[in-house]
Amino acid sequence: MAFEAITVEKRESAGLITLDRPEKLNALSNTLANELDSAVTGFEQDDEVKAIIITGVGEKAFSAGGDIHEMSGLSEAELKERSVRRVAQFWHWATCKKPTIAAINGLAYGGGALLSSVFDMRIGCERSSFRFLGATYGRVNSTWTLPLIVGLPVAKELLFTARVVDAEDAFRIGLLNKLVPAAELMKASFDMVKLIAGNDARVVPGIKDILNRSVGMGFSEMYENEMHTVAASLKAPHPSESFAGFLKRTGKH
Repeated sequence: MAFEAITVEKRESAGLITLDRPEKLNALSNTLANELDSAVTGFEQDDEVKAIIITGVGEKAFSAGGDIHEMSGLSEAELKERSVRRVAQFWHWATCKKPTIAAINGLAYGGGALLSSVFDMRIGCERSSFRFLGATYGRVNSTWTLPLIVGLPVAKELLFTARVVDAEDAFRIGLLNKLVPAAELMKASFDMVKLIAGNDARVVPGIKDILNRSVGMGFSEMYENEMHTVAASLKAPHPSESFAGFLKRTGKH
């Protein structure tokens, strides 16, 4: 499938999606969002892909957010339709069956900050920065993602103030899982995929599903959620299979 606003590549065990609108700082136009949704779906269905990396082209921006020029030309009905579709897309990206890694190559502002927060992990560099801008233009977003990443008090601060969060601060508060030099950003992202791909391809998505469904549950409910899922669909293989390599190395059969 040919794309206009993104590029897509399969490399080893990773599916790589690059937001490719450098002249608009990779703003989320309808075309880009729809193509991103299609690409994520494609990689979800590809058994060779163990995790998905999302990044932006260029050195300035991961994504500057929604395409304001595009939105300003829409009617009220078109804006409503766009909003309904985008909400469904953000939910899809957050609950994608495969692990997702955002490689934050530059600024992630507004809708770009929300986009970064729906993915499972974020790896950044010295160019990375975030602004959760909803309050500045009368919109509400990221309330369902950001507290799960940085905790409620810090999420309140970032959403109330809409301040810039630079790379070091983002790493300190947990908004970035890793902070590496810009030249190593993609290598660090692919290294993360390699670690994921070295594990049971059935269990990793199962763990993600358990964690996502546990959000909002009480402690005992979280326990029951894990026990039920393991019994229903994630039954562990026999130890002779799980630890075959160890048994072979130690001479135990």
